[in-house]
Amino acid sequence: MTKLSVNINKIATIRNARGGDIPNVLETAMNCELFGAQGITVHPRPDGRHIRYSDVYAIRPKITTEFNIEGYPSESFLSLVKEVKPHQVTLVPDPPEALTSNAGWDTVKHADFLKRVISELKEQGIRTSIFVDTNEKNIIHAKETGTDRIELYTEPYAIMYPENQYEAVRPFVLAAEIAVSLGLGVNAGHDLSLENLTYFAKQVPGLLEVSIGHALISDALYYGLENTIQMYLGTLK
Repeated sequence: MTKLSVNINKIATIRNARGGDIPNVLETAMNCELFGAQGITVHPRPDGRHIRYSDVYAIRPKITTEFNIEGYPSESFLSLVKEVKPHQVTLVPDPPEALTSNAGWDTVKHADFLKRVISELKEQGIRTSIFVDTNEKNIIHAKETGTDRIELYTEPYAIMYPENQYEAVRPFVLAAEIAVSLGLGVNAGHDLSLENLTYFAKQVPGLLEVSIGHALISDALYYGLENTIQMYLGTLK
């Protein structure tokens, strides 16, 4: 079964909009675990506009499920993850001012940089994943960086899904097949939802984990967090 990792950035966004500590990010992370999520994902950015470094330190000792930290590998980010030692670090190429992750790595152009960063993380015993698109070249060269997994950037799938499910998922099936043949684990994330997740998970081979935040937290406003997590888990069975 594909694992569900809940990205709780949006909880922090709501908290930060008002100040104070409501909703409580740590409590949400612990509840997600209690309600069945097999992972917790956070993406701290330098401006602290949602998840803060202090949240990362608070969450790590309080959860037992997989902790996945996403981010651009700046010096401050690498210092954070080396100290916290999450189960997985997902490297994304977005600059500090980016609203959200919107592209995968060019693993040819940034090969030396990624090799160095991934080597440092592996020395700390941290599993690594890098955010990539479905371009065959980027997946093949991802293998050469030493990463354990790739995370497929799924916004193009989500956009095309309502019009043509088969054509939407086809590049991701081919990309996953290449990754699996190279011995890479396959994760996926970005704009996956209750509407499009079941088809994606059934079609894409070797899918180990999906990271879902915006859609899941939005659905929780209507259905409640516990029920929503169960609904997402149900789509992955």
